[in-house]
Amino acid sequence: MGLLDVPVVSLKKFTEGSDADRKAFVETLGNAYEEIGFVSITDHGIDDDLIDKLYHNVKDFFRQPTDVKKKYEIDGLAGQRGYTSFGKESAKGSDVPDLKEFWQQGQYLEEGAVVTENYPDNVAVEEMPQFNDVLYQAYRQFEKAGSALLQAIAIYLNLDEYYFTDKIQFGNSILRCIHYPPIVNEPKSAVRAEQHEDINLITLLVGASAEGLQLLTKQDEWMPVNAGPGQIVVNVGDMLQRLTNNKLRSTTHRVVNPPKELWGTSRFSIPFFLHPRSEMKLDCLDNCISDDNPLQYEPITAGGYLRERLIEIGLLKPEEAEN
Repeated sequence: MGLLDVPVVSLKKFTEGSDADRKAFVETLGNAYEEIGFVSITDHGIDDDLIDKLYHNVKDFFRQPTDVKKKYEIDGLAGQRGYTSFGKESAKGSDVPDLKEFWQQGQYLEEGAVVTENYPDNVAVEEMPQFNDVLYQAYRQFEKAGSALLQAIAIYLNLDEYYFTDKIQFGNSILRCIHYPPIVNEPKSAVRAEQHEDINLITLLVGASAEGLQLLTKQDEWMPVNAGPGQIVVNVGDMLQRLTNNKLRSTTHRVVNPPKELWGTSRFSIPFFLHPRSEMKLDCLDNCISDDNPLQYEPITAGGYLRERLIEIGLLKPEEAEN
């Protein structure tokens, strides 16, 4: 199996480049998101030392005894904050849980911030105070990079460059720290993460610790995707696909199990799921609707869509969604 040729672009060409640089960046990004839904980004502004600290702390957390980790698994939060233990989440349409445990960190509301819903508080790990600080720093740097990418996407869609800015300020974004433990028994049809599409606007993935990410091409072929040193992989989520009436592609992807000789190894991955505020309308953009591409989706808010999807993947019970 070959390696998919994902376009590589420098974010500095957009944030600090000439008009010609910015135009070329926007075109490359937009075309890639129409064709395969993934790009690799260099010069993204997320500090290399911070990424190293982030992975170091995440690995240390998942090495904690199970009883310590379970202290931070809080009922009623649908996995949106703190720890979620192994086997709790499955992909949409799959009856088999993914082979992972994870930690989720959400939005940090500054004094005076106004949102229309009460975000759950983030969960602090008493045993690892540096863990909490590193997650905060990473969250803010991911937000900044993601905001710049959405400015470029807005230009590509012939919207105002800052179309997304107020919609993502203090949005419901999630930093997810994932541990795929060593495989000790023959999996019952499960892979580390079954095929799925992301829920959000865009996902920024920095330096997974092992290979395994694959995406499904338009030719229905699974192809591996790996980011080079200093790169992050950024893909389109379902909210952006919905907003653009399928113009930009939320590509199906998965994390496959390693070869049997590597079953005894862990895999760590830290995606940042960039979500808007819950009140953002995901109604299809008028300029993405045409005779050739008629309206594909009914109106819904980002918050309503998120609740639907959390129920589908098993993290939220229908009765909890009604509360």
